[in-house]
Amino acid sequence: MQVVSIPCSFVCGTPSMLMKSAPASRHSTTGSTLSRSGAWEGVLKIPLVNAVASGSRVLITTRDEGVARGMTATRPYHHIDTLAPDDAWSLLKKQVLSSEIDEDHINKLKDVGLKIIQKCGGLPLAIKVMGGLLRRRGELRHDWEHVLDDSKWSITGMPQELNYALYLSYEDMPSYLKQCFLYYSLLPKSRKFHVDQVIAMWISEGFIHGSSNDLEEYGRNYYNELISRNLIEPDKSYVGQSYCSMHDVVRSFAQYMTKDEALIAHNGDTDILTKLHSQKFLRLSIETDRLQSGQLDWKSLQEQKSVRTLISTIQIKMRPGDSLVTFSSLRTLHIVSANVVSLVESLHQLKHLRYLKLVTDIFVLPVNIGNMKLLQFLDLRGCENLANLPDSIVKLGQLRFLGLADVCMIPRGFRGLTSMRRLLGFQAHMDGDWCSLDELGPLSRLRIIELIQLENVSLASFAANARLGEKMHLTNLFLSCTSRLGDDGLVKEKEGVSAEEQKRIQKVFDELCPPPSIENLRIPGYFGQQLPSWMMSRSRVPLNNLKFLSFYDLACCTQLPSGLCQLPCLQLLQVDRAPCIRRVGTGFLQAESTPFPRLTEMSLEGMVEWEEWEWEEHVEAMPRLEKLWLINCKLRRAPPGLASNTHALKELFVEDVQHLNCLEGFSSVVELTVCGSPDLERITNLPNMQKLTITDCPKLKVLESIPVLERLVLEDYVMEELPEYMRYIKLRHLQLLCRIWLLSSIAAGQSGLEWDKFSHVEHVQAYTPDGDNQRKWYVLYTRGDNFKLDSNISSSMIFSDRLSSFMVDTEGFVAVYKMRRSTFSHVCSLVRIPVFEYMMPWDHTFIDGRVLSLQDGVAIALRMLNSGESPVTVGSSLGVNESTVLMVTRIFVEALWERAYHQFNYPGSAKMEKIKRKFGKIHGLQNCCGVVRTAHITFGSQNCDHEENDGLLMQAVVDPDMRFTNIWLGLPGSMNQSSLLHDSGLFMSCEEGTWLNGSKLNLSDGWQVGEYIIGDAGYPLLPWLLTPYHLEDKDSSADFPPYQAEFNRRHSAATDVMLAALTRLKDTWKVLDREMWRSASSCRLPQIIYACCILHNIVIDLEEEAADMHSNQENYTEQVRQVAEEDAARVRDILSQHLIESGEGKQEIVAVASCSGNKNKETRSTLTTDIRSRKGESARYS
Repeated sequence: MQVVSIPCSFVCGTPSMLMKSAPASRHSTTGSTLSRSGAWEGVLKIPLVNAVASGSRVLITTRDEGVARGMTATRPYHHIDTLAPDDAWSLLKKQVLSSEIDEDHINKLKDVGLKIIQKCGGLPLAIKVMGGLLRRRGELRHDWEHVLDDSKWSITGMPQELNYALYLSYEDMPSYLKQCFLYYSLLPKSRKFHVDQVIAMWISEGFIHGSSNDLEEYGRNYYNELISRNLIEPDKSYVGQSYCSMHDVVRSFAQYMTKDEALIAHNGDTDILTKLHSQKFLRLSIETDRLQSGQLDWKSLQEQKSVRTLISTIQIKMRPGDSLVTFSSLRTLHIVSANVVSLVESLHQLKHLRYLKLVTDIFVLPVNIGNMKLLQFLDLRGCENLANLPDSIVKLGQLRFLGLADVCMIPRGFRGLTSMRRLLGFQAHMDGDWCSLDELGPLSRLRIIELIQLENVSLASFAANARLGEKMHLTNLFLSCTSRLGDDGLVKEKEGVSAEEQKRIQKVFDELCPPPSIENLRIPGYFGQQLPSWMMSRSRVPLNNLKFLSFYDLACCTQLPSGLCQLPCLQLLQVDRAPCIRRVGTGFLQAESTPFPRLTEMSLEGMVEWEEWEWEEHVEAMPRLEKLWLINCKLRRAPPGLASNTHALKELFVEDVQHLNCLEGFSSVVELTVCGSPDLERITNLPNMQKLTITDCPKLKVLESIPVLERLVLEDYVMEELPEYMRYIKLRHLQLLCRIWLLSSIAAGQSGLEWDKFSHVEHVQAYTPDGDNQRKWYVLYTRGDNFKLDSNISSSMIFSDRLSSFMVDTEGFVAVYKMRRSTFSHVCSLVRIPVFEYMMPWDHTFIDGRVLSLQDGVAIALRMLNSGESPVTVGSSLGVNESTVLMVTRIFVEALWERAYHQFNYPGSAKMEKIKRKFGKIHGLQNCCGVVRTAHITFGSQNCDHEENDGLLMQAVVDPDMRFTNIWLGLPGSMNQSSLLHDSGLFMSCEEGTWLNGSKLNLSDGWQVGEYIIGDAGYPLLPWLLTPYHLEDKDSSADFPPYQAEFNRRHSAATDVMLAALTRLKDTWKVLDREMWRSASSCRLPQIIYACCILHNIVIDLEEEAADMHSNQENYTEQVRQVAEEDAARVRDILSQHLIESGEGKQEIVAVASCSGNKNKETRSTLTTDIRSRKGESARYS
C-alpha cells in the first residue's frame, strides 16, 4: 500500500493540488495536524474521496477530539499514548542538564521531577518547556518544589488542548520577554525568518529597551532566552541558531494569549473578512488566501486604522487609489506580493514606520523616501528588479539595517548614515558618480557588512578607505567576488584568471583586513592564488574571536593557510569548491599548541583535485571535532591522524570521494554516511557506530568490526543482489532502496535467493521508486514471534530475467550480446529510470505471457542492434512478438540517448592530456587530440546506390583507444565531407577557440604548436586540422623531403585507428550496415547511430585493458581560408621537422602498424569517473 503524506498547508490549497498529491491508486494518506472541524467537511473530504481509489485509507492527526468525532471515521479514533514515567524523566533531565549542573545531583530530585511530569500529562512538548523553566529556576530542591506547588497549574478558562505547563512557563517570563514571545507567533509558518529580522521587528515595536547602541545585542539575548526555555527551537541546518521554528502547540498557546489584539490568518482560516469587519486589531498576519468570497482586497484591510504591524505573504487585490495613507500608526510592514506598486508610491506617508521588508517586482522606490525619518530597518533583498536607490535615501539618519539585492547605484552621501549597524549586498564599483567603498569609512557602528562584486575594485587604496579594521563593533563580515567557477567546480574556460588579476585581488583583500572583534567571516568567489595576508598569519591581526569561517569558490587558491589552526575560538571551518588545492600538507596543523582547539564542525567540499592529506598519527589536533564532511574530491586515504585524534567525532559524511578505498579506525563515530565512492572496498573497526548509510559504493565488500551497528540504510539501484557482508552483520533495522528486480527477489521470502542475507535482521524495509514516489513498491519484514513479510509485489511480477540468464558460460554470453555480464549490468543501470524500467514490465510480455524484466528488454534491444536481423526474426528467436521487439528497442535507444549522451562531451583537461600522451607515445604525434573522418551509415541493402539509399553521413572523432569523442550527422544528399565539417559543432568550437585550446607543444627553436586533430586529404588544411602532404604541395615531382615523408607515415598510422574503430562499430552493431526495419521514422535514425556509438564506447571503457597505467560557413571567405591554410601549412612543417629531428615515436609506429589488423590489440585509457568535462556542442540531425 502506497503512503502519501499531505501537509496541513494543503488544507488552504485548491482541490487540484490535493488531487495531484493523492493519485488515484490504492494508498494510505496521512494528513498533518487538522485543527478545525470545518476544514474536513468544507475542504478536504470531497476532493480526497474523489482522488483516491476504493480501499484506500486516510489517517488524519488532530489535537481536537471534536474534529476526530466529526469526521465519522469507520474505525474509532486513536489516542496517542503519553510518555512512560522513565522516558519522560530522561527527557526532562536532558533539558535541565548543563555544564554547570551535575547529573547525580539532578537524579536526587527525581521524586519531585516525576510529580511535575505527572502535571504535564506526560506530553513531550510540555515536559521540554518545563525543563527550560526548571533550568532557569535553579537546581535546588526548594526551587523545583516551588514550581510544583505553583497555583498557576490550576488556571481556568484555557482551551483543553493547551497544556497548563505552557502557561506556567509563560507566567514565569518577565514582561519584556512575554511581548517578544507572543509576537513571534505572528510570523508565518511557511517562511523562514532570520534572527536579525525578528529582532528588528521587536525593536520597531518598542519591545527592547536600553541604550540605542546595544538594542540588537539585547534582542539577541531575548532570542536566546526563548530558545533556552524551549519555546522556539533552532533549525540545526543553519549555523549559530540563526533560524528557529515554533511548535504548533506553543504557537496556538501564544495566539490564544494575543487573540484580542492580533489577527493571525494561517493554516486555512476562512473567516478573515468576518473578523476584519467585527474587530479592530493592532497586528495583522495573513498567510492564507482562501476566503469566503474570493481574493482578499486592500479595502478590507484599510478599515484597520490602528494596526501597528502588517505581515502579508499573499497576493492582495489592489484597486486604483489604494494606498497606505490610512495606516498612520503602522510601525512594521512586511509585504510579499507582486502587485504593490501603488502602495510603494505612498510609503513616504508612513511617518511612524520603523521596519520595511519588501519582496516585490518593483523597479523604483519613491524619490521622497527620505521623509520617513523614523525608518530604522529597510530590507530590499527581495526586490531583484530594483537597480538604484533614490538620492533621498541618505536622509534616513536613523537607519540601522539596509539589505540590498542587485542594487548597483547607491547615491553619494551614504557616509552620513552613521546609525547603520547592518549593511548587506553593498556593491563595490569605481563609478565616481555613485557611492564607493570610501563612503563606508565613517560608519564606525557597523556590526555586519556584506560587500559584493569586489572584483570591480581596481586599486587596493580604494579598499583601504573602507577602514574595516577600525570598526571595532564588527562581528560579521562577508567579502564576495563573482564566482569564476562553473557547475563542474572548475574555472570557466572563458573566464580564466590571469596572474595579474590574482595579484590585484589579493592586494585588495589585504586592505580589507577585519578588526579583532570579528566572529563570522565568509569569503565567496575569491580568486587570488594565496589567501589574504591577514589570514596567513596571526601576527598581523589576532582573530581571537573568530568562530565561523567559510570559503566558497576559491578559483585559484593552491593551499589552505597554516594560520587557521591557531584560531583559539574557531568552531566551524567550511571550504566549498577549491579546484586548485591538490594537497593539504603538515603546515595545515602546525601550531605552538593543539591545532584547532575548539573546532566542532569541518566541511571540505568540492576540492575536486585534492588527492593527499598529511596528518601523522602522533600529531594531536581537533580534539572537539564532532562533525566532518568530505565531499567531491580525489582523496586516496583518510590520514592516520584523523582517525586516531578526533576522539569527539560523532558524525562522518563521505560523498563522491573518488579514490578512497578504506575507512577504518574511527573509534568515536556513531553515524557514518558514504555516498558515491566508487573505489571504497572496506569499512572496518568502528566500535561505536550505530547507524551506517551506504549509497552507490559498488566495490564495497568488507564490513566488519562494527559490533554495535543497529541501523543500515543501503541505497543502490545498480546492484543485482544483496552484498555478501549482509550475512555476517547483526542489525535491528535495514532500510533498502534498490531496483525492482532485487526487491522482487526479497519479496519471494524463503524461496528467494536473498533470504539468507536478510532473514536474521529484526526489521527490514525495502523500497523501489516509481517517478516521484520513492516508495512505490515495498517489502516489509519482521523477524521472530511477530513474523511478517508484506509486499505489494504480486507473484506475477517476480520477473524471470529469462534471456540474460539463459547463457551461463561467459563466452556464449559475449557472443550473443557483444559484451560481458558486468557491462550488460552497467547498461541496464543506465536505462533503469524512468523511461525504460517502468514502461516495460506491465506493457510487454513473452509470447507465453511471462512478464519481461528490465534485463530481458535490454537483451532484446542489444540483439536487435547487433544481429542486423529483421524484428520478425529477432522476435521469433527470443520468444516475443515483432511489435514488442520494435517497442522495446525504441525505448532502449531513447533511454541511451537521454541518459548517456555525455559520452560525447568534449574531453576535460585531464582526459585530454592522456589522449595527447598516448598519441605521442604510440604514433609519434605530439599534442594530437584525435582523428576525424566521415563515414556513410546506410539503413538498407548494401547493394543500393548510396545517393539513393536511406542513410546519414557521420563525422566522427576518435581517440587513440578507438573511443568516439565527437559525432555530427548530416544528410548525404545535401552535403559532402567538407560541408559537413563546416556545419558541425566541432568546426565552430575549434574556430572560436573553445575547443583545442589546451597546453601547447614548446619546440627547441621557440615555436609553439597548439592542440590539433588529424584528418585525411579530403579535409581542408587548418591550424587545428592537419592533413597529409600532397605531391601538389611541392615545387617538383621528386620524392617528399624526409620530414614530410615521416609526417605522412605517422599520420597514416594514426588514421588507421579511425578505420579500425569504424570497422569494429559496424561489425559489432550490424544494424548500421544491414537491412533495417523500414517503419523506423527518419527522426529515429540519429538516435540509433548514437546508441550504437555509446555502446561501442561503454564496451571499451569497461572491458579492455588500459594501455597506459602509469564563424559560420557563409562568412568563411576566401581570404580567411587562404590565411588559415598558410598558418596550417606552417604548423604542419614545423611539427613534422620537429618530429624527424627528435626521432620520437618511430618504434611505436612500427609496432602499431605491424598489428593494425589485429582486433585483439585494441586498447583504451582508464576511465576517470570524476573528470569535470565542459559540455560539448551537441551534435544534431540536420
